[in-house]
Amino acid sequence: MAFVLRNISYSAEGRQIVRTSRVEDDLVKVGRDPDSDIRLNELAVALHHATLEMVSATRLGVSAEAGLTVEIDGANTQFGQIDVTIGGTIRVGPFQLRVLPQEMGSDDVAIDVERIDTEEAEERFDTRRFALSAVMPGKRPIAWTLVIVVLGAFLAWPIWSFYSQERGRPEIAQGFHADRLWLSGSLSEGHAALANNCTACHVDAFESVQDTACTACHTAIHDHADAARMQRAQGELPFFRRLQINIGEAFGQEPGRCVDCHTEHEGPQEIPPTPQQFCADCHTDLDARLPDTRLGDASDFERLHPEFQPAVLTRWDGEQPRMQRIALNRNPREASNLKFPHALHLDRTGGVAQMARRLAPSFGFGQQLECRDCHVPTPDGVRFAPPSMEGDCGMCHSLAFESIDGTVRTLRHGEPQQVVADIRAFYRAGLRQRPADLGAERSRPGDINQARNSSTSARAMSQWPARADQAVRQVFSEDGACFDCHQVTAPPSAASLAFGIRPVAFPTRYMLHGWFDHRAHMVVQRPGQRQQQGSEACLSCHRADASSDSADLLLPNVASCRDCHGGETSSLPVESSCAMCHDYHMDEGVPAQLLRQQVRGRRWTTTVIPIQAEAPSGAGR
Repeated sequence: MAFVLRNISYSAEGRQIVRTSRVEDDLVKVGRDPDSDIRLNELAVALHHATLEMVSATRLGVSAEAGLTVEIDGANTQFGQIDVTIGGTIRVGPFQLRVLPQEMGSDDVAIDVERIDTEEAEERFDTRRFALSAVMPGKRPIAWTLVIVVLGAFLAWPIWSFYSQERGRPEIAQGFHADRLWLSGSLSEGHAALANNCTACHVDAFESVQDTACTACHTAIHDHADAARMQRAQGELPFFRRLQINIGEAFGQEPGRCVDCHTEHEGPQEIPPTPQQFCADCHTDLDARLPDTRLGDASDFERLHPEFQPAVLTRWDGEQPRMQRIALNRNPREASNLKFPHALHLDRTGGVAQMARRLAPSFGFGQQLECRDCHVPTPDGVRFAPPSMEGDCGMCHSLAFESIDGTVRTLRHGEPQQVVADIRAFYRAGLRQRPADLGAERSRPGDINQARNSSTSARAMSQWPARADQAVRQVFSEDGACFDCHQVTAPPSAASLAFGIRPVAFPTRYMLHGWFDHRAHMVVQRPGQRQQQGSEACLSCHRADASSDSADLLLPNVASCRDCHGGETSSLPVESSCAMCHDYHMDEGVPAQLLRQQVRGRRWTTTVIPIQAEAPSGAGR
């Protein structure tokens, strides 16, 4: 035995909609309660209004709850029955339950449920007593009142508040101002200090934030590239994008504004890292849209990235060093004017290593020289300070030539004319022995030549000019103290002693438009290799142990970096997006992504020598 219920409704077009359900029971509850088998959602119907139950094989009993009635075949009653073989109707409020004649051989009872006679039902059952219309104003007065309240509270009041506050005095803006009702969210962490100074960015009412408001504080920020070239680099834009740009330009919103990327009022959060695709959209095939570009195509560090092009010191204009961008695959050479064989100083078994062991108690050396013995990190740990004669080379290579009552006299490093004067003064005092440390017979670095005879004689005084000139020439000649490490310029004539030393430059930054943090690479573990640290970590990228010429540019290439660094979704140990090494605005500071991850609340400093960098023809900028 089962009841088949067919709920009938009508669409706005008059189309009949039938929803069928089945109740596997011989009893059906009717009412407004959601648990009813036949739910009639109308106030005129009680929660539990009536019950339908098969009292025999062909008779359906209908009983209303106490105090309630139903209409059975037009008769208003509390109890009744319907012959299911013939069918009948049951009226409950505005609903009609039509019991269909039972089909031959079927035990199911089909009942159609339909709402009819709405107006008649409202007359019979006064539902207005449940409405608020009797005690409330009409809908139209309420609507107009609310419109006026909204316009006054959220338009007129904020406008008045905006124009009434004094500009340029954020302390006056303390407390609540009605224009804050227009805020779409809190400011980001970087702009939290401007929470009470809206006019710092929103200079003119009903005008979007202009770039001039941003550059008033961010004075060091500059464009990524020329605005016209950036527009060309986007290629052919879709129709709706061009339409959007044209509409924005009509209202003074030029494309490429700061707020196009740096959106505000998104809550107290940091700016999210720039996704790799943001860069790849332009740089993947940039040469196709900008044929005159000097930039190489780049989309993913692991798959498509040009070779590194460091700024290399290639020549000198007098005393001024000049740098040029040269790709590492072209084997650039550096003209630093310094002679320094790295391989000799890093040899683990040579004389330098033996000297390091002898000097270890005084200078803290190990079994041999290490990279860290000469290359000292800058205070921020990002790069290394230029080596100095006094702090680094002087530990082993002494320029001392005399000791007077325990006070050591040394030649002036970096002052060739003062060196000439000191040597001439040494001989003029009548000392017969020339300084052994400074010529071809130099002793072990660190030793101080002691004058063995301080007496003077007429012969010595007569010979001192020639002997002094000879000693000066030996200092500036091959195997001399200056010649061994520096490029010496000869005097203008054979009789002159005006020797000169070519200036030495130590670039502290080669990748002028990229960022590299040495501190993060103090410990290196390449795939399939053991962990390396100290000099091992340095030599895994900079092969100084195989270089005998200071002109060798000991920089790792792209292939070396790809051992560990891949793209944004790479399987390599370090997922590296464009923003990890490059800053969009091409400044000299650390990229924003690393700044957030590594140095929260700490200022980074960089050291860059003032050298003019020149980009080669056809090379990336």
